[in-house]
Amino acid sequence: MGFFLETLISGLMTGMLYALVALGFVLIFKASSVFNFAQGVMVLFAALAMARLAEWIPQWTGIESKVLANVLAFIGAALLMFLVAWLIERLALRHLVNQSETTLLMATLGIAYFLEGVGQTVFGGDIYKIDIGMPKDPMFILGNLFDGGLLVDPEDLIAAAIAATLVAALALFFQKTTTGRALRAVADDHQAAQSVGIPLSRIWVIVWCVAGVAALVAGMVWGSKLGVQFSLSTLALRALPVVILGGLTSVPGAIVGGLIIGASEKLSEVFLGPFVGGGIEIWFAYVLALVFLLFRPQGLFGEKIIDRV
Repeated sequence: MGFFLETLISGLMTGMLYALVALGFVLIFKASSVFNFAQGVMVLFAALAMARLAEWIPQWTGIESKVLANVLAFIGAALLMFLVAWLIERLALRHLVNQSETTLLMATLGIAYFLEGVGQTVFGGDIYKIDIGMPKDPMFILGNLFDGGLLVDPEDLIAAAIAATLVAALALFFQKTTTGRALRAVADDHQAAQSVGIPLSRIWVIVWCVAGVAALVAGMVWGSKLGVQFSLSTLALRALPVVILGGLTSVPGAIVGGLIIGASEKLSEVFLGPFVGGGIEIWFAYVLALVFLLFRPQGLFGEKIIDRV
């Protein structure tokens, strides 16, 4: 039982990070009906920016505190993602208003390749490390309930806490602020929102900024765990089963879907892997999502896309 719970906890912690990436998909789709294929590259770009700024800031300023350098690097990377969001709206989306969803989809593919190229040119193509001080040594918890306790990775627990904090902040933002209500209005009906004076261009900038911050947090955590490398751009592919399962139009669905996919990946690798061969963790989530599509194509919490048109 203890080993099962250890595997389950590890999967749930990974699932929270998947949910962060999936949130970027959901937020942008809700506001603009665009499936943003650039989300994975945004994670990479944001992580590269933070990793390199954490190196450059002490060299430029003489700051010796690693904590302060990381805080300044995070702020700098966030401001850079805001600039990227503004440029995307100004140079691309503004000129594609009322175009087909296929055209907008192709635009996000172009944005992805552009950001990947610019990231490699500006920040370099090596593997970089983000050191935010998260503990690396496993520890035992719940020793009073289980003999010997459960072995968990504290880095996973901290990463999940960071992800949960961001999710809670986003929920409050959407529910309690005027801008959040405007975003929800645009998500429900673009034309009705415009008719009451809500500017789509400003909303698109805001939602891309929020997606950029989610990408930065995901990139920071993944970079701390695995290092910042260009394979991070494929993280979006790992989030696809999450949005399929949870629903492309649902923020809670991104969270629940992430937890389900994360847990199922780990459990399948440990308990089914010995029977079907290694590598099941790579493809099991896609099979699960495709099977789910047969019964509920819009996802657990999503709405039918036809209802949005």
